[in-house]
Amino acid sequence: MPAYCRTCMAAYALKPGPACPSCGGHRWLEHDEINTLSIAHIDCDAFFASIEKRDNPDLADKPVIIGGGQRGVVSTACYIARIYGVHSAMPMFKALEACPDAVVIRPEHGKYSKEGHIIREMMREVTPLVEPLSIDEAFLDLSGTQRLHGASPALTLLRLQQHIRDEVGITVSVGLSFNKFLAKTASDLDKPNGFSVIGKVDAEDFLARRPVKAIYGVGPAFAARLEKDGLHTLADIRRRGDKAMAARYGDMGYRLSRLARGEDHRSVSPHSERKSVSSETTFRRDRRDRGELEEQLWRLCVKVADIMKSKALSGTVVTLKLKTTKFKTRTRRRTLRDPSQLADTLFRVGRELLAPEIDGTAFRLIGIGFSGLVDEVAESADLLDPKATRRADAERAMDKARAKFGSDAVIKGRALKSDRDRSR
Repeated sequence: MPAYCRTCMAAYALKPGPACPSCGGHRWLEHDEINTLSIAHIDCDAFFASIEKRDNPDLADKPVIIGGGQRGVVSTACYIARIYGVHSAMPMFKALEACPDAVVIRPEHGKYSKEGHIIREMMREVTPLVEPLSIDEAFLDLSGTQRLHGASPALTLLRLQQHIRDEVGITVSVGLSFNKFLAKTASDLDKPNGFSVIGKVDAEDFLARRPVKAIYGVGPAFAARLEKDGLHTLADIRRRGDKAMAARYGDMGYRLSRLARGEDHRSVSPHSERKSVSSETTFRRDRRDRGELEEQLWRLCVKVADIMKSKALSGTVVTLKLKTTKFKTRTRRRTLRDPSQLADTLFRVGRELLAPEIDGTAFRLIGIGFSGLVDEVAESADLLDPKATRRADAERAMDKARAKFGSDAVIKGRALKSDRDRSR
């Protein structure tokens, strides 16, 4: 079985023994198909927390949580904190109950973004086929790079893993396989600083034992539904078959049936399209007043619209998100007659979606966003709202003023509030 020493990266046609003859290292990367696989997933280990620990060595042996205040949620938890049961998206108060000695640090997204871009450029030096999933993870396709680097994709990835550790000061975990689904699955198997391989020969046997809830995209509610129907593992799904899964669960069922067999024909796309643009905020205190909620909604709409305009995108679907004090999420959507990128449109639709939810319930979070994105299009005249074109022109004029004189140069919130009050 071909093998690479993970310490010195010496290559062997057959693993020579428990220790590497070149350096004495005991960590090996070995697999029958190691030199034929080329699709990889790289995931930074506890990225935000790792950056903070790198910058402050005193935190090395302490549980670290990156997140907001008491009413916020966990953004990232280091591996020490995870031992106590802390995980991403957990309410902060629950995280501190589980790990009261944790060091809590508010996120510095600018710093994390900078480091993420550095790592992304390192990936692109290895292959132009890099598809980012987020600031700290990406797919890579290293097909055809052997001649360029004088090494197999596996060895090139080992070198990249060490390069990131040496230059950025954090570890990453690598999954290598023959498709994206299995590469991402593999990268989760040996964290932190792991490197796992899933080949074509062992894929079906490996997947058969995997629980349905371990599949990316299967949330807790869907997993509970599958398990209620007697589908606990991917082997159970495989036995059910494509037609039965599609009939019962629609497109997601058909997708799961294919993944259960290790089938994934998606290519690594460096120009993957953004699916949505949204923004949300968690309140310092719970809010149920319509006026206060709409005020926060408007601010979020401006943020989303600014991103849409900067990316030359328009959206065809508006989604409103609310979270109650019991952490129950309410999601409401509406498809637009015409694509839009304006804060005015987003706010007016979002306000209409919000109105039925004002029933005395207190909310701790509100969010709004566009999805169904298309390339920027001109706003169409709205025959049902003759003033829409005038408001669109006014918004673009204010955009220019803010760009020239600063974000506080024009305050439109009160104007909208007055307009809202008149419409009641």
